[in-house]
Amino acid sequence: MSFLDFMAIIASGFWLFLPAMAPNSAAALFGRKARTKMDFGRSWRGRRILGDGKSWLGMFGGAFSGVALGLILMCVSHPFDPSGHWGFGSWGGGLGVLLSLSFGAILGDVAGAFVKRRLGMERGQKAPVLDQYDFVAGALLLTLLFFPDWVLSAYYEGWHICALIAILAVMFFIHRAVNKIGFRMGVKKEPW
Repeated sequence: MSFLDFMAIIASGFWLFLPAMAPNSAAALFGRKARTKMDFGRSWRGRRILGDGKSWLGMFGGAFSGVALGLILMCVSHPFDPSGHWGFGSWGGGLGVLLSLSFGAILGDVAGAFVKRRLGMERGQKAPVLDQYDFVAGALLLTLLFFPDWVLSAYYEGWHICALIAILAVMFFIHRAVNKIGFRMGVKKEPW
């Protein structure tokens, strides 16, 4: 394998994961003025279930933003690569993959909020590793559940595991940079 082939695999892995990277940022934009919280303000064992940072509008707005980005990526890549290496598969299957990646990312973030509340952590409090990787795990697990062949071919088989390793290696820095931008825009209350 040449260096260019290796870099193409890494770039393809990031390209295919973009619909999972967009939803949490979009959820913060959609949900910042939302009144209906996902946990409806309820508590469990003396603590909020999720907290004020998780709203239904944010969840659906964020997830469908990821799907919309994925559809744009499919349209851009399909004419240049009908084999599907840079795409998400056929239009029907590709839409399913996009829904799984996007909603999985949001659900992973929601699960992270649930874990943080159970640990007694307040909204916005730092939780290294959990903050950076909850959405990655959610996106991959939900997509693996519904589209195992797609996940295995995109991130596991052969040299494609290098794309997954690269995503995991740089996600901490990407997450940090996006949160700093959101903080400066006034969308986030903390820069982490």
